Amino acid sequence: MINDEYKIRNAHPTEFKEIGKLMVQVYSQLEGFPKEDEQPNYYKMLVNIGDLTNNPDTELLVAVSSDNKIAGGVVYFGDMQYYGSGGTATKELNASGFRLLAVDTSIRGKGIGKRLTAECIQKAQNKKSSQVIIHTTMAMKTAWKMYENFGFKRSEDLDFMQGDLLVYGFRLKL
Repeated sequence: MINDEYKIRNAHPTEFKEIGKLMVQVYSQLEGFPKEDEQPNYYKMLVNIGDLTNNPDTELLVAVSSDNKIAGGVVYFGDMQYYGSGGTATKELNASGFRLLAVDTSIRGKGIGKRLTAECIQKAQNKKSSQVIIHTTMAMKTAWKMYENFGFKRSEDLDFMQGDLLVYGFRLKL
């Protein structure tokens, strides 16, 4: 069930700081995911999530409630050279991607992650990309089923190590 209580839109610069805090909160609570002291640069990127929108064709999407409470966010990349991951993903041509999907832990299960994912796929289709690329980890295994339900398939050629953390690549052919 898709929840219409939340609207998906581009984040306003005044919301970047709050979205960054949400990202840090969500990622730091994932069991098995590196903590801030283990990967300080990753968490610095999360805190400053809005900075990614300085890159061309990069958008910070946000899910907001009718009273403008931020429920989640994700970064969409219309050009993979700005995707910023390890491995080969940044070399993919005619591809879009998204990463750093986070939903407020207090309101999970309302379809917000699905709505954010669907919006990224729609943006890629509108851009006429041939594929959408994402990465995830074992700590985010619960999201794998959602991605697979959208048609994403594991792509081992996109896997990479982030420190001691194995990061798994997925792609959706459009």
